[in-house]
Amino acid sequence: MESPIKTEKRDHILAVTLDRPKANAIDLMTSRIMGDVFTDFRDDPDLRVAIVTGAGDKFFCPGWDLKAAAGGDAVDGDYGKGGFGGLQELRGLNKPVIAAVNGICCGGGLELALSADIILAADHATFALPEIRSGTVADAASIRLPKRIPYHIAMEMLFTGRWIEAEEAARWGLINHIYPGQDLMVEAWKLAGLLASGPPLVYAAIKEIVREAEDMKFQDALNRITRSQFQTVETLYRSEDQKEGARAFAEKRDPVWKGR
Repeated sequence: MESPIKTEKRDHILAVTLDRPKANAIDLMTSRIMGDVFTDFRDDPDLRVAIVTGAGDKFFCPGWDLKAAAGGDAVDGDYGKGGFGGLQELRGLNKPVIAAVNGICCGGGLELALSADIILAADHATFALPEIRSGTVADAASIRLPKRIPYHIAMEMLFTGRWIEAEEAARWGLINHIYPGQDLMVEAWKLAGLLASGPPLVYAAIKEIVREAEDMKFQDALNRITRSQFQTVETLYRSEDQKEGARAFAEKRDPVWKGR
């Protein structure tokens, strides 16, 4: 059987495409495959940036496959490594992830996009959390969305399930950039290339600090940084890349990052 997940490696970039006609919905098997793919990405020192997108130009992902659920997939079943979609609970993922939203992005699909660090969207993309209409809760979105956009807008989306267009999503800061549909992946690869040329150990430190500091007081988090109590910060400050950055600055040249 053909895999519902397509991958492409280009230099230090991994593109992950969800390809499950007709709508790119995620069932248990697909989620487990995605978990394996993103775990391999996390653990591969040669890969520095990931892009996640959907096949076609209509659907990014509508989330949980309700037809699979009706056929026996348990909503509380084994989603695999990283939880639903392989990203939202994946521990130690200290590399940049870009979501390229190519169409309808709702429910668990929006939760998947929220698990990325940067969200790009096609101009025809739409977003919603329609779980309320089926008497269930958008669990991960209920945690993440009010921290990403204004509280009242997040609560309106959660309470009503209303759809928003890409322009409104950008206005509230839900997405970073909007592009014509045909340009979306070109721009995603361009951004991924820019990030892949940057210092991977610094990215790792940024992601760990942001993740861990979310539930900490400012001074406590700052003290942990200055005392090198984050493993990624300790690794960075003892790395070849740290010395290379200083040398390149002094020599007025572009640094060559090795990730070690």
